[in-house]
Amino acid sequence: MNVQTAAPVLLREREKDVAVLVLNRPAARNSLSEALLAALSAAFADIAADKSVRAVVLAANGPGFCAGHDLKELSARRSDADRGRAYFSKILTICSAMMRQIVNLPQPVIAAVQGAASAAGCQLVASCDLALASPAANFATPGVNIGLFCSTPMVALSRNVARKHAMEMLLTGDMVSAEDAARIGLINRVVAAGAERKDAIALAQQIASKSSYVLKIGKQAFYKQAEMPLAEAYAYAAQIMTENMMARDAEEGICAFIEKRDPTWEDR
Repeated sequence: MNVQTAAPVLLREREKDVAVLVLNRPAARNSLSEALLAALSAAFADIAADKSVRAVVLAANGPGFCAGHDLKELSARRSDADRGRAYFSKILTICSAMMRQIVNLPQPVIAAVQGAASAAGCQLVASCDLALASPAANFATPGVNIGLFCSTPMVALSRNVARKHAMEMLLTGDMVSAEDAARIGLINRVVAAGAERKDAIALAQQIASKSSYVLKIGKQAFYKQAEMPLAEAYAYAAQIMTENMMARDAEEGICAFIEKRDPTWEDR
């Protein structure tokens, strides 16, 4: 008897120094099942420890990028003794931790969005450092339409776009086009349909050509200073830049600039 093996929910590919993670639940619009959340968390943990990976692209198979949480999987736990409370808390905690992994990852992460990204799928895009999208992509936090305010997606969304843009998305649940997503700062830019993954990989490779040490401290500093008052942020940034100036790659990069040659990074 032939036993059919289920396709992996997450695919991992490699383009030189760039790791490419591909959501692979196309029939379910790549909704974030418990298995997919676990696979993403494991992949990010592995990549964080892999110094050969200098940037990451997050893409998806099928017509949709990510439809958010798997509502069928969640609803099935309504029959639990606590009506699913413990399971809902567990999934939301796992998902929030995975989103923080993206922000805390030493390597920059670029989303390549080919289709709809809604609810936690929109949160996933907002959690990435950069995002490119096809004209076919759209973005929404539509929980309000089904009696479930997108509170956890709100955290990432409100850290990407101005408050009134975030509130409009959260209160109306309306879809935002790729063009409008670029206008409000949810994504970096719109690229040709079908080219989003290729263009994201090209951008990742451009970034990967820089010192990974510098990218790591710069990404960490960006998110940390953004939560500080102005004076505290400047004091922190000055401290980080002083330490950066003492790094071997800063010394090499400045010398290479003065000598009009390409730098040779040692990632330290």
